[in-house]
Amino acid sequence: MAHQPTDPHPGNGRRLPAGRQAELAQHVASAGEVTVAELSERFGVSMDTVRRDLDRLHADGVLVRTHGGAMVATGQARPDRALGERMVMQSETKEAIGAAAARLVTDHSAVVVGSGTTTLAAARHLQQHRGLIVVTNNLLLPGVLPREAVRDVYLLGGAVRIAAQATVGPVVFGGGGAGERTIRCDLALVGVGGVDAEMGVSTSHVGEAETMAEMMRISRRVAVLADATKFDQVLFSQIADLSVIDYLVTDTAPRGALARALEAAEVEVVLPH
Repeated sequence: MAHQPTDPHPGNGRRLPAGRQAELAQHVASAGEVTVAELSERFGVSMDTVRRDLDRLHADGVLVRTHGGAMVATGQARPDRALGERMVMQSETKEAIGAAAARLVTDHSAVVVGSGTTTLAAARHLQQHRGLIVVTNNLLLPGVLPREAVRDVYLLGGAVRIAAQATVGPVVFGGGGAGERTIRCDLALVGVGGVDAEMGVSTSHVGEAETMAEMMRISRRVAVLADATKFDQVLFSQIADLSVIDYLVTDTAPRGALARALEAAEVEVVLPH
């Protein structure tokens, strides 16, 4: 017998489409970004019904349809989700992207790893590597790195963003009386909130954007980790143009203008095996 979605608001499934769509749009505006499965369970209707509602609201300009869900129409203004909430969203997709990103890492190299949940997934998949120097602003990353893979781990200082569990500040280390020490890495693994043909990669926080941009500047190769829901999205603060990136590690091959822009910028799209 087919499982019927639980309805926390009894009777929603019997409401007229216009009324349901209004409530659905209000929920998306409040949450910032949602999946079809979440909406199906919340409103007690099938996923096909949710998809039709989202398509209608997208056509009306009320929200933006994404791969597998929807987000508020003004992506720049949507609120940041807490890290704990993001860790349970699309976890299988993030693990697949993380595994693909880990394959870009070479043994006995220096890797700088940014904040976010997809970069945590990449760190978990480094168990077959050896001799790595890892630099990160991700407060949770040292705890998930396989011990046998790393030689040294360095945590960047700066202001702490509690919601992101990450530090924000210069990608340098104190050198005592000699002043600050700049560093050079072989690869940057950076998770972003938006990937756009014209605006490149972006995030919702200016401080994080500057930290990510600096991670890219100190690295010989740059890999951006982003699932398909981030495609064609522009958030508040630009991190870098597409020309700065060497790899886009994602779950679905980009299409249209974004695909053409990535090709023109010579960005290699890396997909899970």
